[in-house]
Amino acid sequence: MFNFTASNYHNLNQNGLHQFCINHAIQFFKSNAVYSFIPKNGCSTLRLSVAIANGTIDGIEQGNWIHQNNQTFKPTLKEAATAHYKFVVLRCPFRRLASVFLDKFVAKEPDAWQYRDLLKREVNLDDLTFEQFVKSLAVPPMKGANIHWKPQSLFLLYKEYDDYFALEHFEKAITTLKDKIDLDVVDARNLTGHGTDKFEMLNNSDYSKTSAFDIAVLKRAGKCPSHKALYNDELIQLVKKLYAEDISLYTKRCNQSDLLFP
Repeated sequence: MFNFTASNYHNLNQNGLHQFCINHAIQFFKSNAVYSFIPKNGCSTLRLSVAIANGTIDGIEQGNWIHQNNQTFKPTLKEAATAHYKFVVLRCPFRRLASVFLDKFVAKEPDAWQYRDLLKREVNLDDLTFEQFVKSLAVPPMKGANIHWKPQSLFLLYKEYDDYFALEHFEKAITTLKDKIDLDVVDARNLTGHGTDKFEMLNNSDYSKTSAFDIAVLKRAGKCPSHKALYNDELIQLVKKLYAEDISLYTKRCNQSDLLFP
């Protein structure tokens, strides 16, 4: 049932892979459902929705509550093992990395400063390009150093879920979750400011070598490079290598044609 238990004979409390996964699981009380949340995969919307459904907040007006309560609805081992319904949202790995850069790095959020510290402060965040960011992930331990670009496969508490949703078709998750467990999904994008839906998307050039500062200037003008425009051929091949397991997972559980670069 569980993904990372049988291969590790240590005390379960010392099984780092399992503990990481259960720390990124939340329980929806009414239907005894467990959701494995993966950062950059619509998790703010679903964490907000579960918090409202579980009765801890009234609505999006108290939405910032979720950021201090990631483990408030963490299931016990028994609750995780006896859940009636288990689901997770996956995302095209190419889009997820692009989203991380356009969100966390261009806005210089705390994750970007953590990244800079990991590189011994030898990088200027204003000058950082998407190409430099992706190439740095090839150097251990960078790929697993932050939950926003840590491989999605390492968040999976279970070997099998009842539903694997693709963020690229999130409307299906909204409908299915209402039908199966009566969960009303509340859109958190106005709360988080994440996403590129409010921008004019730029596809007319190669932005892989454009600095984070220059992209920030574009965003202030209401424009933003598309996810695809951040990639060149070299980066596509590098991500295919670095995130091969995630690409395989997405291809198996979602639809390969929804990958940015199938």
